[in-house]
Amino acid sequence: MNKIAMEMISGGHEFECREIYMTCRMHIIGETLKNLGFEKISIDDAQKMPWELLERDIPPWITIFKQCANVHFPAERKLAETIFSGHPSLYETIITNLARGLFIQFLNFPEAAAFCKLTTEKLFKFLDMYEALRDNLFAIDSVFPKECANELRTETTTCRCRIGESAICIFCDLENSIKSDTGKTPVAGGAVHPLTRYIMNYLKYACEYKDTIEQVFKDHSKIERADSTSRPRDYESRSLKYKKNDAGEDRPPFQEQLMRIMDLLDSAIEAKSKLYKDISLSCIFMMNNGRYMLQKIKGTVELHKVVGDNWCRKRSSDVRNYHKSYQRETWTKLLGCISNGGLNVRGKVVKPVLKEKFKSFNAMFDEIHRTQSTWVVYDKQLQSELRVSIASVVIPAYRSFLGRYSQYLDPGRQTEKYIKFQAEDIETYIDDLFDGNPGGKKT
Repeated sequence: MNKIAMEMISGGHEFECREIYMTCRMHIIGETLKNLGFEKISIDDAQKMPWELLERDIPPWITIFKQCANVHFPAERKLAETIFSGHPSLYETIITNLARGLFIQFLNFPEAAAFCKLTTEKLFKFLDMYEALRDNLFAIDSVFPKECANELRTETTTCRCRIGESAICIFCDLENSIKSDTGKTPVAGGAVHPLTRYIMNYLKYACEYKDTIEQVFKDHSKIERADSTSRPRDYESRSLKYKKNDAGEDRPPFQEQLMRIMDLLDSAIEAKSKLYKDISLSCIFMMNNGRYMLQKIKGTVELHKVVGDNWCRKRSSDVRNYHKSYQRETWTKLLGCISNGGLNVRGKVVKPVLKEKFKSFNAMFDEIHRTQSTWVVYDKQLQSELRVSIASVVIPAYRSFLGRYSQYLDPGRQTEKYIKFQAEDIETYIDDLFDGNPGGKKT
């Protein structure tokens, strides 16, 4: 091939030689890419595609883009240099023209994706494309002539920035996902709200891209300073509340936005807790959601670094306070049924009052057991903590009351009628609570 090329060039057919070579190579490269799964697609066509189809094509696009940048383009340059050795300007022209044609095809895809309707579930695919465009720029400089490399680098960077701007819009729009969740139906049993699960898992996954997202936010800020009209949303007007981390240092823009989202989620969950008519159930709901958020944060190193220990301590304190409120609303009221008030008159136990206290205790405990056995605490540690704290308050008080006053009831029918529970029974029934079982296991 080298000899043929040299003969044609020396015979004055350089133009024809170049055109034939480029036509053949474009056809061969096209077939290679097709075999790899790459399909030519215009921006207009891509914008008309359903997201499901576009999303399906993103992983193969990334794979092929990397292969071309690191394998096929260097191979094409080496081939052109070999065939047209001694004519550097010719093989540089050839590789430049091949690269321009192929890069336009490649960049059409992410360009089109950047202009599609932006929704939160698209963020991570956008970040994957952003990383592919960012991490393979070095291949451009090493393969292509300087002028061509500068042109391709500019095109690739522009495309990458457009993807980055879209990613920022999507992440910032997570706020709207929280604000738009206006459902008025409380979650059954006070369980973790689907919004809490969605947002916390989303942030956990986002923190796996933490370095990339932080770079995206920083790059976008640079673009905004050069061209303020490119701003996708006014995320710059951030409250001082999110500005500093635990060490008093300025948070990067991405971390500020993440803290804003956490704060919005807090407010949304607190508002949803007010949908419960039962204050005790509202407290269980807040404990469930607070504990879930803490677990996600402590279980994700990067998310924990962003949120900080102060936030975790405050959230843990909030969960403890809801625990105390729940105990006060449910079990302190129950213990009021077996207080000593009104039982003794002139040193004697008033039997009708005693009987009424046992009846009230039995009725209220039955109702608590029936109701709260249907409530849900999925976190086994929290469930155990609740049961232990309830037992530690109720069982000693009930055992003491029983030991002191059961003797004043006539053995037989009276005892059976008014003493429905022994202390051991109370403990067994407490172990039924928060399992989400209608009526409890033991009834």
